[in-house]
Formats: sequence, C-alpha cells, structure tokens
Amino acid sequence: MNRIPQQPIDANELAQVTDVGRRRFIAGLGASAAIVSSGSLMRPAWAQSTLNVGVLLPTSGFQAFIGKSCKLGADIAPNVLPGLGYGMPIRLMHADTETNVDVARSRAERLINDGAHVLVGAFDSGASAAIAQVCEQKGVPFIVNIAAAPQITEQGYKFTFRNFPTAIDLVRNGLALIGDIFHATNTVPRTAVFMHVNDTFGQAMARGIGAILPRLDFLPFKVVETIAYDPAARDLSVEVAKAKATKADFLMLVCRLNDAILVRREMVKQRWSPMGIIGPGNPGMYEAQFYNALGKLSEYCMSNVPWYNPKAPLTHSIERAFRKSFPKEKLMFHALNVGFTVEAIMIAADAYKRARTTDAKALADAIRQTSIANRMMIGGPIKFNAKGQVEGIKSACIQNLKMRPTVVLPAASAEAKPVFPMPGYRKA
Repeated sequence: MNRIPQQPIDANELAQVTDVGRRRFIAGLGASAAIVSSGSLMRPAWAQSTLNVGVLLPTSGFQAFIGKSCKLGADIAPNVLPGLGYGMPIRLMHADTETNVDVARSRAERLINDGAHVLVGAFDSGASAAIAQVCEQKGVPFIVNIAAAPQITEQGYKFTFRNFPTAIDLVRNGLALIGDIFHATNTVPRTAVFMHVNDTFGQAMARGIGAILPRLDFLPFKVVETIAYDPAARDLSVEVAKAKATKADFLMLVCRLNDAILVRREMVKQRWSPMGIIGPGNPGMYEAQFYNALGKLSEYCMSNVPWYNPKAPLTHSIERAFRKSFPKEKLMFHALNVGFTVEAIMIAADAYKRARTTDAKALADAIRQTSIANRMMIGGPIKFNAKGQVEGIKSACIQNLKMRPTVVLPAASAEAKPVFPMPGYRKA
C-alpha cells in the first residue's frame, strides 16, 4: 500500500503541532493582458497620483468558478474602502490567469509594464509562486490573497506578502479539528484513505500531512492509502474505485471545486459509503457551485478551513456592499474568497495611505509595517513576519447542512453541532 511519506518539518512548527494536540482578455487590447479600471476612489489633498492595483485571478479554466468568486471581492472593494478610511485614488486592473502558471507569469509582467504599482492574487499556489518571482525581479509588491504553498514565503523575497495560512498551518489546524470532530461526535475511526490533487497546493498539503499526522498521538486513525490525481481530470472513477477498495472508515480529501464534484458523484455511482468526507484545509466543498451541481448530495461534507467572523464590523460592511452589487448571490457561499480578496486590496490601500507614494520600495516598506485589526477573517490583526507571512489565522470546521456552509466547530463559534458519521452511511 502507498502510505503518506514522512517529511522533515521545522522544529518550531513541530512544537506548535504538539501544542495543538481559456478565456482571453477583453477585446480591444489585442494580445496583451486585459486591464480593466474599476474606477478611482475619492482623492485626498495629499495624493498626487492614483495607486494602480493589478488583480490576477483564474476567471477561466478549470478554477474559473473560484476565481470569479474571488473577483466578486475585488469588484466591491472600491465601495467598501472609503468607509474604512481609505478614500484615496485607487484603480483596479484585472487580469485572467486562465488557471495556467505560464499565463499568470506573463500577465503579471504585462500588468507591471502597464503601470501596476502593486499586484494582488492569485488564488492558485502555482500561479502565485510564479507571480512572486516576477514581482521580486521587478521590485513590485505582491499581496497574496489565497495560496498556501509554503515556498511562496520561504524564498527570502522582499516584495511578497501573504495574508493566508501556509499549507503547514492549514494541515495543523485542519488535523486538530478532525480530532475535535471525533471527540464531539463520540466516534473513533481507525483508518482513512487520503485523496489529493497533484498540483502545487495539493502536493504541499500532502507533504504537510505526511510530516505532521504521524506525530499526533491524539488522532486515532492511520492513512492506509494515498491517491493523487489531476485537478483538471474529467473522470475519477479509477481513483475512487481504488479508494473504495481500501475499506477505509473515512475519506480525507484535499480537492479543488470541479474534482470535488466528480469525486462525490463517483462515490454515489460506486455505492461507496464511508463514515464521511473531511477536507483538512482546502477549498471546493463549501463553494456555491458544489451545492448547485450536487444538490442534496452535497450535504454533510466537512471542510476545516479559515473562515470569516460574522460578527466583525468589516463583515457587515462587506455584506452590505455585496448585497447591493450582487442581489442574486449570497455572501456565505463566497465569504472566504471575497474576504481574503478584499483584505488583500485593503492592505495595499493601507500601505498607500501611510507611504503617501506609489514608489514600489516605499510601498513594500509600508506593507511590512502593516497592523490592521479591523478585518473580516477569523484571526488576530493583519501583521507580517520577516518572511512576509501573516500569522494567527484560525480555521473552523464547516459542514454542509441544509444546503449551506455551517460552522460546527469550534463550539464557541458554532451555528450547529457536527454530524458524523454522515446519515445513511455505515456506523463507526
């Protein structure tokens, strides 16, 4: 059997662990990257120029649904920022990475050549790593909204800042919550089959799980098989059949959106009924399209992920702007993507306000000194360490209940109690 290979892990991270127990661009621009102005915000007396923020997201390709979800956050940012004290002139320049690393790199270069002072993006870890290389070469600040591969902030870069947990953080928090799920539901699964996408993000998560899981004595299960697959695959019947053959108690799934839908449908087709499906720190199963595509089959899936604080003042501001701009959408289905994207643009605005210049080095220095307490996502103030990595972002267990993402853990933030095993599935 293929087991998760144990990987070396930083001693500081170990201490923390044990403490926890091809859509092209807009017509008229030719072959160049699309650049779309979202309009400038009100100009204060001191400002002499507009801050151009390049926003790179996969709005086409197999990650298009999530890329478009993130873009909703960028679209409402100009309406939210003035009320937060950022009434400076800011222009958003949008570029589609097409879910392609090479395209992300080339369009980052084009945005910079066309005048972007700061780049924001890019949801995908592979694309974000490529953009970080470009920004380091060009000396332009890059603020990562969502991307977890650790190497993004482990290269010694001076212009890359990430307001999102690393894969190690996601795994640590996600595995701890799996233990909390079992404790809260009085269940003791002994085995798991681990399926994961084989892209940059999925491989980073697999390495993290391989390093951390064997050291967590409080978790009662072992991984009996590891199955990697292409996130762009259109048929996962072989992989699901292999997972079913292990007879594991539950499925631990690191997925994206489209493949999550394929896996769930294939499980039903093959009549595979483990105790449940748990994502230890990945997108996919709480997205609007997951519910739309699967209906009731989306119920009871669990995702241990960073989440938004529904009581935060910034959440209320974003919700009002979101409801006004997108009356047919519900923020709860986009909150993670919208929240981290708005926060990334807010970080750029905050730095510009303090630096009072669009000079790249001055902006990078200002971002390095960021301290923003008014945020949407659960965690402490937005501050970056010496590597440009934010710290202190927490995860919550989100379970699909009654066709909506519902917080079930931690208990202090819970909207309902966790349900495990999944109803209709075999008992532990």
